[in-house]
Order: sequence, then C-alpha cells, then structure tokens
Amino acid sequence: MWEGPTGAELTALAEMSAAGTWDIGDRSVRLTNLDKELLPAGSGRDRRAVTKRDLVRYVTTMAPTFAPYLADRPVNLTRYPDGPAGGSFWQKAVPRHAPDWLVRWTDPHARPGRTRQYLVIDGAPALAWVANAAAIEIHPWTSTAAAPLEPSYALVDIDPGPATTWSETVLLAGQFRAALDHIGLVARPKVTGKRGIQIWIPVDPGCTFDQTQTFVERLSRAVGASVPDLVSWRWRTDERDGLARLDYTQNQWNKTLVAPYSVRPTPGGAVSVPIEWAELDDPDLRPDRWTVWTTPARVAEVGDPFLGLVGVSQALPTI
Repeated sequence: MWEGPTGAELTALAEMSAAGTWDIGDRSVRLTNLDKELLPAGSGRDRRAVTKRDLVRYVTTMAPTFAPYLADRPVNLTRYPDGPAGGSFWQKAVPRHAPDWLVRWTDPHARPGRTRQYLVIDGAPALAWVANAAAIEIHPWTSTAAAPLEPSYALVDIDPGPATTWSETVLLAGQFRAALDHIGLVARPKVTGKRGIQIWIPVDPGCTFDQTQTFVERLSRAVGASVPDLVSWRWRTDERDGLARLDYTQNQWNKTLVAPYSVRPTPGGAVSVPIEWAELDDPDLRPDRWTVWTTPARVAEVGDPFLGLVGVSQALPTI
C-alpha cells in the first residue's frame, strides 16, 4: 500500500518557495518552478489554472489510489515542460540525471536501438519526481515488469470522431456493457478526461497480447455492427467521416492507455476517472467532469470503481 504525504509534508510543499527539496516519506525530492502554470484555467468554478505545485500535490495525495494501476509496471510519460501550448514529448527511457533511488527496469525484449530501461513508479516520492518533470500524463504498461508479455487487462478504447456526440459515445459504452454482461465478463469503464470512454477487462495470468487484441477486435466489431452509423473502421482519421473508432490496437506489447486517475493536458486539469456502469445513465456525466480539484473528493466519497477489477482472473471466451 502506498502512502500519500502527511499533513506536515503537504504544509511544507505549500510553504516552499518556487524551488527546493521536499522531504516526503523516506525520500528527498528536488522540486523546481513550482509556481509555473502547466494548465490554463477552464470554464466552471473548479477549472482553475494548474501549477506544477498543484500537480505535485494532486499526484502524491492520490498515491494510494494510483497504486493498483502503477505498481510493478513500467511507465511511459507524456511531458509538457511549458504546458500544452508549448508542445509535448513522449518519454520512455529514464533520463540520466534521474535520482538513483528511482526504480528502473530493463526490458529483456527490447529490440536493438529501442528503449531498454524504463521507470517503475513505486510510491508518492516517485510520483512527485514525475510531476516535477511536468509529466502530466502517466501511461502504465498493460503488463507488469515481472511478466511483460502477459497483459493484465484487455482494453477497449472508444475514440469519438468530430461528428460523434457525447450521448453517442455513452451509447457505444452501453453496447459494450450489454455485450460483456451477455458473455459473463467483469469489466469497468472510465472517462478519459477528454472526449472518450475506455473499458478495462481483467484477464487470466498467462494471457497473451494476441489473445487480448483478437478478443477486443471481435467484441468491437460485434458492437460496431449493432450501431453501424456511429462507427468507422478506417485507420486514418481523415477517412472516418467524423465517426467514432473502436480502437483495439492498443492491446499490444508496450502500447498503453492513460492511467486511471491520470491528469490530462486540458484547461483546468481534467482527470481520467473510473466509473461504475450505472453512472453511464447519469445526465451530468461528462468525459472531463472531474479535475485535479475534485477527483480526490470523489474518491473519498464513492471509492474507486476499478478496485473491483484488481485480482480478477477470467478467461476470454471465443466470439
């Protein structure tokens, strides 16, 4: 179980100048440019601008909630040193200047010339280091470092097109729910923090990426056939006529979706939040409904819906 910062540690973070060393847990983390705005304010009272200090506080406070989805998993990071307006870059390799105490994992399957050493986040101090690097998005591997070729989940990614309405996205998620209920699989959805919905389906140990991708493709094509006017199977975005894509291709080695509870690079700091299936019927549901300011309170009030997936082992049926 990961622990978040103590009250005294949060006070020290709040009172720190723009740069300094933050003692959290048993680590000392060097923080810089804490008052730099990473995400601009959005609309609504909880859509305040997000500084690096705010991001550090959010991710470390949420450390116990992050734990089941990050522990023992290599991660890829999307960094925004000057916020979304300044561009971003995808970081896989652990930088040379990273502190020695960060956990590293060497991928034995990496091809020549590809990243071999990845970061494995192991608690709140590592999350603080990640946030200080302006890594707004955290993308854990679907597999663990112990079994990198064996995914823990099959992943459904409902990717709306420009012409897809939110109600149509929810309808697609509801079709997946009905299909998964019909074949008796436990799964949960999460809003992406942007426009879409993703669904996580836990699988048996020893399952392969070929199996999860084949299953999700067949499931997605069955769902798409039930609402053909909403879905395109074209690969290129500009060939989809604005329709949604049911993306099964993320079920591959070192392909990732954004972590549950990760911040997204949006005004006000929207968060990718797991939900219960019944919440699809909530008229107030939006893909960016929760932010860095409101997500901790939601978790404190209703818990984490994805905990119902942790440790679940289930075989994927033939479709």
